[in-house]
Amino acid sequence: MQVLISLLGAVALLLWGMQLVRQGIIRAFGADLKSAIGMSVANRFSALLVGTAITTLLQSSTATGMMVASFAGRGLIATAPALAVMLGADIGTTLVAQLLSFDISWLSPLMIGVGMLASASGHSYRTRALGGAAKGLGLMLLSLKIIVMTSSLFRESAMLKVVFAALADDYLLAIIFAALLTWFAHSSLAIVLLIMSLVSTQIITLELAFVLVIGANVGAAIAPMVAAMGEGVAARRVPLGNLLFKVTAALLLLPTLTIVSPFVASIDTDMARQVVNFHLLFNLLIAIIFIYLIKPVASLTEYLLTEPSTEQQSSLQSRQRTRYIDDQYLGTPSVALGAASRETIHMGDVVERMLALSYDALHNNDLQAAKTALAMDDEVDALHEKLRRYLSAISRAELEQVESDRVTEILVFATKLEHIGDIIENMAATLSKQIENKHVFSSKGRDELLYMHSRVHQHLKMLLGAFLASDQRLAKHLMTQQALVSELEEAGMSAHIGRLRDGRVESLETSAYHMDLLRDLGYINSHILSLALPLADSANLRESVQ
Repeated sequence: MQVLISLLGAVALLLWGMQLVRQGIIRAFGADLKSAIGMSVANRFSALLVGTAITTLLQSSTATGMMVASFAGRGLIATAPALAVMLGADIGTTLVAQLLSFDISWLSPLMIGVGMLASASGHSYRTRALGGAAKGLGLMLLSLKIIVMTSSLFRESAMLKVVFAALADDYLLAIIFAALLTWFAHSSLAIVLLIMSLVSTQIITLELAFVLVIGANVGAAIAPMVAAMGEGVAARRVPLGNLLFKVTAALLLLPTLTIVSPFVASIDTDMARQVVNFHLLFNLLIAIIFIYLIKPVASLTEYLLTEPSTEQQSSLQSRQRTRYIDDQYLGTPSVALGAASRETIHMGDVVERMLALSYDALHNNDLQAAKTALAMDDEVDALHEKLRRYLSAISRAELEQVESDRVTEILVFATKLEHIGDIIENMAATLSKQIENKHVFSSKGRDELLYMHSRVHQHLKMLLGAFLASDQRLAKHLMTQQALVSELEEAGMSAHIGRLRDGRVESLETSAYHMDLLRDLGYINSHILSLALPLADSANLRESVQ
């Protein structure tokens, strides 16, 4: 059991090292990598080369696949060149496996030391990012050494002998096992390196290793498929095409293993090297076969995944309301936080539109405006949930303190906006009931509500402007308006009570509505001021307000 735990820990260390390398490279060169993908669409061969180069740097065809699928989903790259990039990505991950198959574990302490030094004392953001990548590479080399050492202890394990014997007797089961393992790890590279270590310690046969490598390649196409499930049709076509590549190559290669194995052995007699050479051969075969069939495969994916009708597309878009956040930015926290900030403003625009509609409902007795505002709260809730998940994903990366603080700031801002949306929903429900029951506010009562409403609406616009521009002066000015709305609320209540004493029929019929609206407008303004406070210079502001 202790040996198994050590092996799992070493695999986890390998995955962590790969994540550090990927994060470091994306932080240092993320914009350049995206530009390279955008410029690679000239022809299929340049797209293949770009895919190879990017994946060699990122050490993850899954990361490249998600990036390309995102581009395709936004119409920045057509399906055919996107599939060519994926062919290159699959070759890129084999080149990394080739490098790591050599015994260069002696570099591990040096890479970790250099990485720690650059991360801690680097003067530029790029230097610190590359330091993180170097540290990750050092951890990968260390983990591979541990995996090889630990794997040798499994030779006498009766349980593993039974498991691997069952896999050797059923190649389909072996492929499914390796595919699921790769999907779980989100890394074919890690699984291929694990298979290599099992072969080098003679725990599994070479032929079984080849079958497991085929399964790992098929599994590598599953993760992008799952990740793109919630995306548009164009984004899902890229991972589907890549999966078709892998499954077709597996079907072609599996029956010919007895012929392929001697050929692989003739290249290099070292068994561990034969595993990574077979991995390279598998993906080269895919590239050679499909580089000239890119357009037919793209057409097939378009046939299998058709664009929805205009009515269906409109309904789909209504459920997918985010405009700026994109998973491809997650590897670059500064870019992801910028996208989250813009999405928060988009959410604020929806809330502001709800407030404007509630004004129309109050001013014109417009039932449709009230119901529209009521329904829009679902949109606010959906945006808030997607933002919350996106910020949670950002926070899982290794953030600098200023980035971590910004995550908290955006999350608090978005949460308060969602609360404001809930209050406006209550106002819209109140107005709907008032209009449906044909109750009419007194002219003075309605004017008081409209004036207070317009001031709160103005404050919300100022708040969104201060957040967007990080305008401390505007936030301070907004805080000075605190007493005004409170005075309007108190004056409105006193005037309404006076009309009740006078026996005004309209006031008696609308009293509950009137008091609820005054209260809700006051709550909204309190939330606005609580959000303005962190944007302003709190110490100076409190002195000026007091």
